[in-house]
Amino acid sequence: MGYRVAVVGATGNVGREMLNILAERQFPTDEVVALASRRSLGTEVSYGDTTLKCKDLDTFDFTGWDMALFAVGSEATKKYAPGAAKAGCVVIDNSSLYRYDPDIPLIVPEVNPEAVHGYAKKNIIANPNCSTAQMVVALKPLHDRATIKRVVVSTYQSVSGAGKEGIDELWDQTKSIYNPTDDKPPQKFTKQIAFNVIPHIDVFMEDGSTKEEWKMVAETKKIVDPKIKVTATCVRVPVFVGHSEAVNIEFEEHLDEDEARDILREAPGIMVIDKREDGGYVSPVECVGDFATFISRIRQDSTIDNGLNLWCVSDNLRKGAALNAVQIAELLGREVLKKG
Repeated sequence: MGYRVAVVGATGNVGREMLNILAERQFPTDEVVALASRRSLGTEVSYGDTTLKCKDLDTFDFTGWDMALFAVGSEATKKYAPGAAKAGCVVIDNSSLYRYDPDIPLIVPEVNPEAVHGYAKKNIIANPNCSTAQMVVALKPLHDRATIKRVVVSTYQSVSGAGKEGIDELWDQTKSIYNPTDDKPPQKFTKQIAFNVIPHIDVFMEDGSTKEEWKMVAETKKIVDPKIKVTATCVRVPVFVGHSEAVNIEFEEHLDEDEARDILREAPGIMVIDKREDGGYVSPVECVGDFATFISRIRQDSTIDNGLNLWCVSDNLRKGAALNAVQIAELLGREVLKKG
C-alpha cells in the first residue's frame, strides 16, 4: 500500500525535480498529482515514464491525500499550506515561511531525523535553505566527534537557486557578451551575472548581512546545535546548477584531517573525493544530477587551534531542495505513517 502524494508547484524547477526524484527513488505511491497555478492548468510534466497534467491548486481538495510537497514561494505557501495541513495532508514545505517556527520541525534526514515526530503540532515540516542543507550534512558527523565551536563559510551559489529567471538571465547575458547589439541588463540580479560574481543573495538586513547569510546561521543552529557560532558570506556565481562552499570549522577538541576524512567517508549522504593532485576534487558541474554531497580539500587550519578547512559541493536543486523534501517524505513514511 502506497501514499497519495501531491506536488505543489509542479511546473517549476524544484517541482519538476521532486517528481523526477519520487520516480527515481521508487517512492511508494498509489497516486501522484501535479498542482500549479490556474495559468498552468493542463501543462504536462513528467513523472517517471508517465506524464501528468497539472491541476488547479486554487480549487484542489487535499482531503484524503497523505503528503504534499510544496515548491512554491512563501506567499503561495502561506495561502495554501494551512488548508492542506488542516485537511490531514502532511505538508513538506520548501519555502522559508515555516523554517523558524519553533512548532515546526526543520529537517535534514541525515542530520536530525528524530525531529520528524514534531510534525504533528501543525502537520507541517520545513525543508531548509539550499546552502544550509549541504553544509549541515558535512558538519553533523564532525560535530558528533569533536564538537564544533565556530563555522566560517563562503558560498558560491549557482543561478538556479534564483529559479528559472536566474538561469535565463545568465544564459541571455552570456550570449549578449558576444553580440554587443543585444544588450541584456540585469533584471533578476542586482548586477551583471555573466562573467561576474555578486556578493549579495536575498535582501540586506540591519547588521549588513543578507537574509541568505542569516538563514545559514539560524538554520544551522536549529538543525545541528544552537551553541554553534556561524558567520557566512553568500555569493552568486555564473554557474547554472550546483552550489559550492568553502567551510572553515573550529572545534572544541583536536580532530586530525585524516580522521575527519574517514568520518566523512562513513557518513550518510556524503561522497569524499579528496586527492591532492590536479582534478582530485569535485566542482559543481560534476555534481549535477547526483544525490550526494561531495567533500574535497580536507585539511588542517594551522592559524587556529583545532581547525579544519573543507570544500563542499552539491546539486542545489536536489539535496538543496527536491531531494531533501523527498527524503523527508521517506522518513515520515518509514517512522510515522508506515503505509508504504
